[in-house]
Amino acid sequence: MAVMYYDQDADLNILKNKKIAVLGYGSQGHSQAQNLKDSGLDVIVGLHKESKSWDQVKKDGLEVATVSEASEAAEIIQILIGDNVQPAVYKESVLPYLTEGKALVVSHGFNIIYNQVVPPENIDVFMIAPKSPGHLLRRLYLEDAGVPALMAIHQDFTGKAKELALAYARGIGSTRAGVIETTLQEETETDLFGEQVILCGGVSSLIKASFDTLVEAGYQPEVAYFECLHELKLIVDLIYEGGLERMRYSVSDTAEYGDLTRGPRIINAQVREEMKKILDEIQTGRFALEWVTENQANQPQFKALRKIEENHLIVKVGKQLRKMMKYIKP
Repeated sequence: MAVMYYDQDADLNILKNKKIAVLGYGSQGHSQAQNLKDSGLDVIVGLHKESKSWDQVKKDGLEVATVSEASEAAEIIQILIGDNVQPAVYKESVLPYLTEGKALVVSHGFNIIYNQVVPPENIDVFMIAPKSPGHLLRRLYLEDAGVPALMAIHQDFTGKAKELALAYARGIGSTRAGVIETTLQEETETDLFGEQVILCGGVSSLIKASFDTLVEAGYQPEVAYFECLHELKLIVDLIYEGGLERMRYSVSDTAEYGDLTRGPRIINAQVREEMKKILDEIQTGRFALEWVTENQANQPQFKALRKIEENHLIVKVGKQLRKMMKYIKP
């Protein structure tokens, strides 16, 4: 069983006299920075001078500076900018200020594991990865709750990296829910696998394939949209709240029988074999090389695939149907 850490295992005081730089103010950046500030810690947000978030950071009551200035000023530097731009920003605006004894923090291990970000040996390196979108991390913090997080100690130069990591996790509210210890490699490989095989790639492809099958058989696209996409939230919510067992308890016997007998025909031996191939591509670094190369070439394939997806019938039908659903916030 995984080892879990909670509030009683984390001493926030070890961060009290340290300045924390949060680089980026997107989903995770804004939530982690605000939570740390509300926990009584000294936070500075690092952005490009022309960033649209610059004024918002000030409105939120946080100190803001350029990435270089924030990195120079802080002892703890959390990088929360996109994987694709992170290496260049790191080399130019972070690395020169990573002096001995500082700590580099990440919430995803991709760039370190695949050597796009190479930390110096005389600093601490750790990961705190909340397992939720940033807005939920912030909302639950304000409700005196928290979301679970993963923690990894990648480099312990000072001998206090784990104490710092747990204190940071407490600062964003995650020790209220529980922190699980892992490694950067395990987090990175499982995160990429989950995104590609189920959470993003698998689900979106299954939705489109089932929608296309119904439409090609002559059924109305609007009806297919409801059955293959819209109702997915109802099922996922049940799974989220109580696992597969809660979902199966809640649906009809007909639905459960169809699940148990037809599901394995969709996710069959061939699909499982393809999952193993995808995992191998992640483990060997082939996917990382492909993605790094794609970014170096200004994302030609990525942009083309995005364009194709924007023109799929399910996108057009969905936009029209959601206008009927006033209860859904755009």
